[in-house]
Amino acid sequence: MQTGQKVNYQKKTEEIIAKRQEAGEIPRLLLHSCCAPCSSYVLEYLSEYFEITVLYYNPNISPKTEYEARLAEQKRLIEELPVKHPVAFLAGIYEPEHFYRAAAGLEQCAEGGERCTVCYELRLREAAQAARRGGFDFFTTTLSISPLKDAEKLNTIGRALSEEYGVAYLYSDFKKKNGYKRSIELSAQYHLYRQDYCGCVFSKEERQKRQAEEGTV
Repeated sequence: MQTGQKVNYQKKTEEIIAKRQEAGEIPRLLLHSCCAPCSSYVLEYLSEYFEITVLYYNPNISPKTEYEARLAEQKRLIEELPVKHPVAFLAGIYEPEHFYRAAAGLEQCAEGGERCTVCYELRLREAAQAARRGGFDFFTTTLSISPLKDAEKLNTIGRALSEEYGVAYLYSDFKKKNGYKRSIELSAQYHLYRQDYCGCVFSKEERQKRQAEEGTV
């Protein structure tokens, strides 16, 4: 892949899908999901072309009650969302100590900065390992659907892990083609719980501080 120029990751997704369709294949995809709302459009879109297993691995989420609430919503969505090809579920281990170890020294970084990058890598590495263990054709993450997440960073990490673990990475920028808008529509349709912070205690504190400054709390 060329560097120094902006990559259209949605186009790359479509190219991968078209190639597999031409070959008459239904690839197996390990999809890391951060939450049910973000996964809603991604599942609706990709289940047309892949057999998907959703991996819910998010040790960054705090507190544990928040983690469990998001986990329950993810399971419910998979049960209720109509899909063309099967969607299975794989629960990761809740191990927040792994996140705090990775984020050590980066606690004061603003959301979207270096702390988030190491968090992306932590979760995508788990996805790559699970994909290799399970013999999946591809792995990817729902994270790129968020307007607050850097698709370039996510795809760069995914590419590096693909080379390390020998499993193809499905390049993506799911916010494109009104993906984020569609996720909001589906969240309303299925009455999904939508949190107002990314997940970690640092993003929650940043959100609360911003709300206090705006006088919205």
